[in-house]
Amino acid sequence: MPEEIESKEESLFEAPPIAEQERMCEAILFASAEPVSVKELNDRMPHGCDAAEALAHLRKRYEGRGVRVTKVGDAWAMRTAPDLGFLMQKEMVETRKLSRAAIETLAIIAYHQPVTRAEIEEIRGVSVSRGTVDQLLEMEWIRFGRRKMTPGRPVTFVVTPEFLDQFGLENARDLPGLKELRSAGLLENRPPPGSMPKLGEDEDAEEEATEGQSELFED
Repeated sequence: MPEEIESKEESLFEAPPIAEQERMCEAILFASAEPVSVKELNDRMPHGCDAAEALAHLRKRYEGRGVRVTKVGDAWAMRTAPDLGFLMQKEMVETRKLSRAAIETLAIIAYHQPVTRAEIEEIRGVSVSRGTVDQLLEMEWIRFGRRKMTPGRPVTFVVTPEFLDQFGLENARDLPGLKELRSAGLLENRPPPGSMPKLGEDEDAEEEATEGQSELFED
């Protein structure tokens, strides 16, 4: 009986047309400084709305325009089209420069996450100072991941949605490969071969390895 009453109450609310839902999503994303999840959109929009469907229409409508609707991890945001980023360079203020150690550490975490400090040091060939890790944590580009179920149960590090958003990535799989990094002058030939695998190579093998290693971590 309660279920019947609830269904009757719900039937009293008719969802707005999908075009109107699309406008609502557009308004929320435009006004938000941070990416917004589908759940948050649904919570803000009227009863019966389907934010996921509205986003699909909105994303298509913004294709090829100066601003695009971008997925950042599990959330959505409006961002400048990548090819027009140069227009914003004059307005950008560089508040700090990452040291070479911080750049290398960040790259290793991005390409090998979840990764422990010892594993970072093994790949770099030198020790990682606490200041380097603290700087990346302060910038909210990395965070602590799950502890590894090995002696000492060391913590791991992973990149954050803020890192993905900063570099216009949907997920870590969108990271450039070695060739792209070298052509951009962001990588020398110093790193050991295979330390940063090219995107798309042996993805299936990587997935299998990840599944096989799940028992090495605790939530």
